[in-house]
Amino acid sequence: MKISRRKLIGTGIGAAAGASGLAIGAHLAQKHGLIAPDSSGFYGPGEALNYAAERVLGKHSLAREFDRSKISNPPFANETRSMNAEYKRLQAGGFVDWRLAVGGMVARPTAFSIAELKKFPSRSQITHLACEEGWSYIAEWIGTPLSCVLDQVGAHPEAKFVVYTCIDHEWWDSIDMAEATHPQTLIAYGMNGGELPPGNGGPLRMRVPRQLGYKNVKYITRLTLTDDIKKFGQGLGSASPEGGYAWYAGI
Repeated sequence: MKISRRKLIGTGIGAAAGASGLAIGAHLAQKHGLIAPDSSGFYGPGEALNYAAERVLGKHSLAREFDRSKISNPPFANETRSMNAEYKRLQAGGFVDWRLAVGGMVARPTAFSIAELKKFPSRSQITHLACEEGWSYIAEWIGTPLSCVLDQVGAHPEAKFVVYTCIDHEWWDSIDMAEATHPQTLIAYGMNGGELPPGNGGPLRMRVPRQLGYKNVKYITRLTLTDDIKKFGQGLGSASPEGGYAWYAGI
């Protein structure tokens, strides 16, 4: 029986971790370029192993999609801090002037309006948003696949991460290109047949259904493609690990 290189790497990572400990598993993950940005410190080997195993064995897996009858009523909106003056100004104008700027390692840096994003191919999915703090809900999310936006701007093949930023720049996160080009990863502008409510991140939020809620940043205004995540923040990949959470939050 022939064993594919992918399966061999995945088996090797798992076997190394089981037989010789997390450190050896993390070393093997590093050898194949599968290192999470926050793979350092006491928990570093475990973070590296978790991310590497998911990428080797579950790269193309899909988040579960539900029947419409399972949609939460009403969908939960977690507590939102008071928005800044710029957000309130844009909200007063019906978000007509809202722009999603896309730059970094792209051929055509562009700032898209919501109307322009709605002209791209759209996708609807009924998926579960799970929070690490215990609350969760099921909703229909409507938006354009992030991969379509990346195609529009001509993402460089050398890009490794997409960094996305909230309007007040206090919260940001990133995903690798495997997650960015996954068909379920959306720039969401709609929910349950209507516009995306402000309480749920409107007018635009990142929707990453294969990862925990904190990766699904609300009120996004900027995407930056990069091959070096160490240039951002503390170099851990997002504000999440800076606050004690893991960068990779697969579920």
